[in-house]
Amino acid sequence: MHFDLTDLRLYLNILATGNITAGAARSHLSLAAASARIRAMEASLGIEFLERGRRGVSPTPAGRALAQHARVLLQQAERMQQDLAEYAKGVKGQVRLLCNTTAITEYLPELLADFLRDHPNLDIDLQELPSARITHALRQGAADLGIVSDAVETDGLQTRYFRDDPLVLILPRDHPLADTGPLNFSATLHHDYVGLNANSALAVYLEEQALHSGLRMQIRIRADGFDGVMRMVARGAGLAIVPLAAVERWSAETPFKSIALKEPWARRKLLLCARDFTVLPGYAQALLNALTLP
Repeated sequence: MHFDLTDLRLYLNILATGNITAGAARSHLSLAAASARIRAMEASLGIEFLERGRRGVSPTPAGRALAQHARVLLQQAERMQQDLAEYAKGVKGQVRLLCNTTAITEYLPELLADFLRDHPNLDIDLQELPSARITHALRQGAADLGIVSDAVETDGLQTRYFRDDPLVLILPRDHPLADTGPLNFSATLHHDYVGLNANSALAVYLEEQALHSGLRMQIRIRADGFDGVMRMVARGAGLAIVPLAAVERWSAETPFKSIALKEPWARRKLLLCARDFTVLPGYAQALLNALTLP
């Protein structure tokens, strides 16, 4: 068996994207080089790791076993590198941090910038995902730390409080619902919405909540980021649901109205989570400490 770390990273990137071309791009390899590596891996054991189809690739049973071992080996290699960093000037470690939309946009920019300034030999691989996918990735050993909504199951993971993160409905001041009190989400779904980018974690989460009520969100337009959403709502484009923290960050008096939602999922908290805080490598422990409120 002749696998190297590049092979294993490539294989995991292919599984993450569901596509050899995209996995090759994420691994900074040409398609030809990536395909040759995968063929060589399969030939070395006489086993196929990927099922090829018109819509992409998926792992065979052997491929799923390889993925589990690949994650463990890459984590061990990364921890070895970090443990030796103090003996080798310039060696850098990397923390993989998965977060939902609000954590990335509202709470983390300054915290992470300060952390990187104070830890010049550390990098952060930051990725936005829905909370349910984050917990799954952590259970699989695919990341060091995650920040998720407390609305998702965290069985098998350890958690710590990060921030209160209530969601609110915002709407133009002349909207028919503007003079009402707290609302049920379902009562708003017959009105037009301004949504976030369809790939954002919060957009996916809100659309799932709408489906649970038997309806769909009527999205007229999507914007990248909460600022764009709020500016469109202020000009009458529709309703939106955003974190209260984003509304409070508005520098002047808001040109829209915000209303509380009655659903428990809107009164959410954000949680730091990991498989086991006590066994995190030193560099991940340092980030955990930086993100934990005193």
